[in-house]
Amino acid sequence: MWSSGARALLCVWKVRFAGFPGRSLLSTNAASGKSKARQCWNCGSAGSVESGDGFFCEHCRALQPPDPTRDYFSLMNCHRSFKVDIVKLKHRYHQLQCLIHPDFFSQKSQTEKHLSEKHSALLNDAYKTLQAPLSRGLYLVS
Repeated sequence: MWSSGARALLCVWKVRFAGFPGRSLLSTNAASGKSKARQCWNCGSAGSVESGDGFFCEHCRALQPPDPTRDYFSLMNCHRSFKVDIVKLKHRYHQLQCLIHPDFFSQKSQTEKHLSEKHSALLNDAYKTLQAPLSRGLYLVS
């Protein structure tokens, strides 16, 4: 259907679209367990990290550290149950990889490169865990 070049261009366009003030490409799940307001490591603004997509600071658009309180289901915008829509899960995985994949941070600071690698590893783990019924069930009971 789409060539790999067109798909990559679309991913880059989505990232740029998400960077406009007041726009958010991704929504966060209400059950994401947001606790206290976090402070941006780059510009120091407080509270702006928790609103919007949760991955980037709203002021400087710097990638932020992964939220340790967020579980795999809220990361992938899935209901916390054994039954998961695999097509929706795959779509969300590709959507997030277009935002946080380390290849898109090659010209950024070392900190953002490192954070991108952490986010990508977490996302890969969440996708693999929720995709397979056995690992999803084990994750639910743990």
